[in-house]
Amino acid sequence: MNDRPRTFGVLSPGGLRNFADTLRAENTGALLLVVGAAVALVWANSPARDGYAALSGLVVGPHALHLDLTLAQWATDGLLAIFFFVVGLELKREMVEGQLRRPSTAIVPILAAVGGMAAPALLYTAVNALSADGAAQGWAIPVATDIAFAVAVLTLFGRRLPTALRAFLLTLAVVDDLLGIVVIAVFYSDGIAALWLGAALALAAAFAVVVRRSGSPWLLVPVAVATWGAMHASGVHATIAGVVLGFTVPVAARAGRERGLAEHYEHVWRPVSAGLAVPVFALFAAGVSLSPEALAGTVADPAAQGVAVGLLLGKPLGILTATYLLVRLTRANLDPSVRWADLAAVSVVAGIGFTVSLLIGELSFAETSPHAEHAKASILLSSLAAAAVSGVLLTWRSRVHAARQTRHLEQVPSV
Repeated sequence: MNDRPRTFGVLSPGGLRNFADTLRAENTGALLLVVGAAVALVWANSPARDGYAALSGLVVGPHALHLDLTLAQWATDGLLAIFFFVVGLELKREMVEGQLRRPSTAIVPILAAVGGMAAPALLYTAVNALSADGAAQGWAIPVATDIAFAVAVLTLFGRRLPTALRAFLLTLAVVDDLLGIVVIAVFYSDGIAALWLGAALALAAAFAVVVRRSGSPWLLVPVAVATWGAMHASGVHATIAGVVLGFTVPVAARAGRERGLAEHYEHVWRPVSAGLAVPVFALFAAGVSLSPEALAGTVADPAAQGVAVGLLLGKPLGILTATYLLVRLTRANLDPSVRWADLAAVSVVAGIGFTVSLLIGELSFAETSPHAEHAKASILLSSLAAAAVSGVLLTWRSRVHAARQTRHLEQVPSV
């Protein structure tokens, strides 16, 4: 019997739970996303850049099933389906039990999300329409908000801000995700094959039955993989399978259980999404050249310009304009604890595109297009700029609220 201590051993059940809980934290997911992107940028701009390109282009999978994909494509089409499954679960919970269940509380962030998607798309289109070599097909790139990254920035820099702002950003980002999914499904489907799409929907229905009656992972995982494969073959982007499967999971808790299946599966799969799927996708998606020549090309490319203008200006402009018009023209009101300056700071946070923007960028331009690399670089730089600016604004607003709370406590007579 070997009693020698091991340097790296298997985690205990308690340690494994703590590790999974760490991965569920918004800050951890955002950090791993940044780490994946940073590794990609360093690798793609190092002397070993050819190795990065070779790894990204390595083909794996059976040709007979049209699944002979590169590792980069597996990360985009396969791993991101896990991310979208978690998004689907979150969306359904919000619609059944959360903010989206009540129109009175959901109307402001919903219309803010619509404005925050329309304005970036319009600004991108305008920038590219005014250029001789514009690339109009990238209009949807700046419409997305990275919910994990955005909430992490709000958590780090806006700790003293009213909790209503966090609810506003979460609801806005959830609606943003839903509309982004619709954009991907409608505008980035390629020659839909009706039989395969029907098979995907039939398998999703089978998943819905199994998840309610059995819940056995030995049945659910194969059905989920088959649904993904059929969706991939149908021409609809394969990640949509994750959303569809997420929507089939019931939200209400069964008798004798504290939480429903949607919350349970979100709890189980979020660490996989945050700790594996999204960072690996960032590793393969964010590897763009940042040489002086490449940056000069990015600055001069109308596609990159449209992305930057859309994320940095279009997002806050659309969110604030839609919210202002709603408040002025209807009986809707902001939460009493929220000021317009607070809302402006949060609207800048929404300019962090990252994950879904990178996905839409890959779908908008072919790998051989110069716009593809320039758009990716613009997404990364603009998202980091939005994070930095919003961090400053949120810190300022947090100090304002902290000072207001201090004055209030000083005015309260002691007993």
